[in-house]
Amino acid sequence: MSTKPANPVLMGVIGAPHGVRGEVRVKSHTGDPMALGDYGPLFDRDGNALEITGIRPSKTVVVVRFKQVNGRQAAEALNGTELFVDRSKLPDNDLAEDEFFIDDLVGLEAVGADGAPIGRVTAVHNFGADDMIEVRLAGGGRTELYPFTRAVVPEIEMDAGRLTLVPPGEIVARPEEDEAS
Repeated sequence: MSTKPANPVLMGVIGAPHGVRGEVRVKSHTGDPMALGDYGPLFDRDGNALEITGIRPSKTVVVVRFKQVNGRQAAEALNGTELFVDRSKLPDNDLAEDEFFIDDLVGLEAVGADGAPIGRVTAVHNFGADDMIEVRLAGGGRTELYPFTRAVVPEIEMDAGRLTLVPPGEIVARPEEDEAS
């Protein structure tokens, strides 16, 4: 089965293999990581289906067994693969007023606290810690990354197609525990 989603939504990213039998670690982008298996087959960017046959929690990820993956070598080949479902599979009507899908941020206009245009959100990344939004700056073509936190993004107005961006000031490193005493 190979049906590329018409309106793909990123649900997770495959990480390193787990063991030798073909299981993989997956960073889930679902509210409940265990719900990753509730949406039917997941698809890679090329439209190849991956059917979950087993899922269990493990620290900050879930360990997944896919029907199509047998052995560690096949699991290693999937490292970094993004997993998608079609938007129609998601329960839009279950979202609270202040909830949204991360993919919905892409394309929003980023404005400062004073309403001045800053740019447009081009992507949302997660490099292993917290989410980061990538903004293409107005008039420059250059992009910058900002932490996706309430302090940096205090307001999101989906209906208006914009978010308020308060770029962080100078970054101050916290002292090491040895230095603090």
